[in-house]
Amino acid sequence: MNKNDVYIIHGTNYKELTKQLLEAAVLAEDIGDRKKHVALKPNLVCAKAPSSGATTHGELLAGVIEYLQDHGFHRISVMEGSWVGERTPASLRACGYDKILKEYNVPFVDLQKDKSHAHDAKGMAIQVCDLALSADYMINMPVLKGHCQTTITCALKNNKGVIPNSEKRRFHTLGLHKPIAHLNTVARNDFVLVDNICGDLDFEEGGNPVVMNRILGFKDPVLCDAFVCDCMGRSVDEVPYIRMAEKLGVGCADTSQANLIFLNEDTTSGKIPMTRRVEALARYTAPRDACSACYGSLIHALDRLKENGCIPKNAPAIGIGQGYKGCSGEIGVGSCTSCFAKSLLGCPPKAIDMVRFLEEHWE
Repeated sequence: MNKNDVYIIHGTNYKELTKQLLEAAVLAEDIGDRKKHVALKPNLVCAKAPSSGATTHGELLAGVIEYLQDHGFHRISVMEGSWVGERTPASLRACGYDKILKEYNVPFVDLQKDKSHAHDAKGMAIQVCDLALSADYMINMPVLKGHCQTTITCALKNNKGVIPNSEKRRFHTLGLHKPIAHLNTVARNDFVLVDNICGDLDFEEGGNPVVMNRILGFKDPVLCDAFVCDCMGRSVDEVPYIRMAEKLGVGCADTSQANLIFLNEDTTSGKIPMTRRVEALARYTAPRDACSACYGSLIHALDRLKENGCIPKNAPAIGIGQGYKGCSGEIGVGSCTSCFAKSLLGCPPKAIDMVRFLEEHWE
């Protein structure tokens, strides 16, 4: 797998999809020696179920462990430290990880209880948990979601879990962006497996999940977070730590150079559970058999437009979905609406492109 590769897989059998993505990325070959200690770092920010849009689905964890064990890796651990004010074991149980780890006989490391030492993170001293840096290979497993302070959170910010609580508090006094960027010069990001199943619109703690039923794989955490901005209808420049990390040599934020590798087609359509906020945004849409990733991207785009006061009054509903193939209409997004008077092609189009298209053509 190359640094600019982005692996994308859709569906609802999350454990099997995880294994398929790792096989395609040839992860075992990338790790190499079967005696290496492989650590998995999910997002267990708080004691909420993954369906809330806050935490990493247990099926992804199970899929990674099965893949590793099937390929002869047995020095495996899962490690995380929840946010300040939350006890990590409570988050572990809320996500069902306690049962998964028992089933596969894999140990858990509560990084809130680990010792830490200061490290030179490209000119900034940062305390990092010892065990997080002792692993030979780290699989970062963030949730693609919004954040009320940093706009988005994914690979780079997920590494806040490998620092002690005292350092987490200090990060907030420093404004988050600079220390997050510097942290990633020392924190490991050997592989990034992104839970893009139902991340929250804009809150790290969840509450407004947007169903997309998608899992992503990256080697570059900066490219990952830049790609997330595209997925959520944001500009990379709205998230300062991405550019900062790029300048520090952590990775590349140029998504135009990304090599998108689609491992299957998105066929996960049907009734999508919605919170009141998501339902309010959905009123501007007219879906017909819309795939989850495409529809989820439109919800993110509409959230950006509403945030910017750019939703016009009495505008026609936006067509989306396979049910519109060969049909005429006023305005639609996705290749299935190619016969509409105004249509944005793509399967699916990025949310950022939907925002620009609707700003120009939705009247």
